[in-house]
Amino acid sequence: MEPLTAGAIAIGTVIATKALEKTGEKVGETLWNKTGEFLVTLKKHSPHTVVAIEKAPSQPLDYGKAVLEVESVAKAHPQVNLAVQELVAAAQANPPLNLADALKEIKAAVEKSQHPDAPAFIQNIQKAINAAQTQTIDQRNSTFNI
Repeated sequence: MEPLTAGAIAIGTVIATKALEKTGEKVGETLWNKTGEFLVTLKKHSPHTVVAIEKAPSQPLDYGKAVLEVESVAKAHPQVNLAVQELVAAAQANPPLNLADALKEIKAAVEKSQHPDAPAFIQNIQKAINAAQTQTIDQRNSTFNI
């Protein structure tokens, strides 16, 4: 999976998980653990990004900037890349019910950015949105195939 898409799914999963936590809804233990591990790992290399992610949605998050920062840090630090990949895999296996909504917000933000990979990202993130929407309806045998 391309880094930009993986970073977006990771951020979307964190945002979606946090929103569910606030409403008292359950999140799978593996997804919960991988979300925490991702944030701890990212915080070592990009603490300002983690602070911004943790403040969302009470403070608006610049999704485009956050995705690019996660992409950059993941490219430079293999342990961050691994944490991103593990979180994405956990989200594929058991996506939060509101993941599609979080990914739509991220997609819209990246569409507005002038990132050179935006067209490929938009195509891939739409596949992830479609998969997340399908999984919230029927989670049997569904995965993100990006």
